[in-house]
Amino acid sequence: MAAKFFVLAALVAMARGGVVPSAAVVAAPPVLARVSDATYDPLPQYSFGYDVQDALTGDSKSQIESRNGDIVQGQYSLVDPDGTRRIVDYVADPINGFNAVVRKAPLAVAAPVVAARAVAAPLAVPAAPVVAARAVAAPLALPAPAFAARTVAAPLLRAPAARLVL
Repeated sequence: MAAKFFVLAALVAMARGGVVPSAAVVAAPPVLARVSDATYDPLPQYSFGYDVQDALTGDSKSQIESRNGDIVQGQYSLVDPDGTRRIVDYVADPINGFNAVVRKAPLAVAAPVVAARAVAAPLAVPAAPVVAARAVAAPLALPAPAFAARTVAAPLLRAPAARLVL
């Protein structure tokens, strides 16, 4: 049974993909074009930055970066889930590699200003008169009602048979 399944699978594979010759021809990888010296910039320079402040979603992030030759320096910031702003200053160069300094700062949230007011000393209140307590009788304990458990044998009800009227 397993041999029949193997033969069937081989026939389906040959029908769908064709037969692979024993000496498969592999195409040579394409040769990459050499960059001419006219397009190479030995001193690349750029500078960019962005700032996102979305009051609807609370998204707040920014980045600035500049490059002069092989030295890249920049800063980015974002709001962490714990409610602080993470600020990362970084520098990358071929000698020291990538170095970053991370610091956290609290978000600048304006707290409401509450004006202090003078509070007068509390007035002396005379003590309340002592009233004699009345003795209260305990509530009456009524016996729980006795219910007689009855078993009723209910007859099994059947729905009337449906009649087809032609």
